[in-house]
Amino acid sequence: MSVSMYQLSIPVFTRVLNNLSAILAKGAAHAEAKKIDQSVFINARLAPDMFALARQVQIASDTVKGAAARLAGVEIPSFEDNETTFAELQARIAKTIDFIKSVSETEINGSQDRTVTLKVRGNDIHFQGLQYLIGFVLPNLYFHATAAYAILRHNGVEIGKMDYLGGIQ
Repeated sequence: MSVSMYQLSIPVFTRVLNNLSAILAKGAAHAEAKKIDQSVFINARLAPDMFALARQVQIASDTVKGAAARLAGVEIPSFEDNETTFAELQARIAKTIDFIKSVSETEINGSQDRTVTLKVRGNDIHFQGLQYLIGFVLPNLYFHATAAYAILRHNGVEIGKMDYLGGIQ
């Protein structure tokens, strides 16, 4: 059995973003129940030199929309990084899922050998599509989703591993 580039990307991206959305919903409910201003969570970080929750979600979104577009050879949609509430972060996730689901299997499949060039800190980094997906995109997506989870968990939101993993399928 072979696995396609589409199977390795869009369904995985969608699942991680849906799980992230569910975690954010629990964060919002916790803030409301405990009468904590949600900006406390939105601006929370694990360490002074790490990004805050909002930025972790933005980067997760940027990672998957950029990957879907690059692998499909289509234009990357531009989203403003101006979310300051749980509702705005949820809207960004929904918009990201809508975009990645608009990319077809036909556009993604066969991209394993497509050259992908990223500019990172002023330097060009070149990947082949499969290397880009499994060696760069997926680790970045999981890192930022995990950081968002950890920020909320560290701040008392009652979430656990199954919230991160979502339903086992």
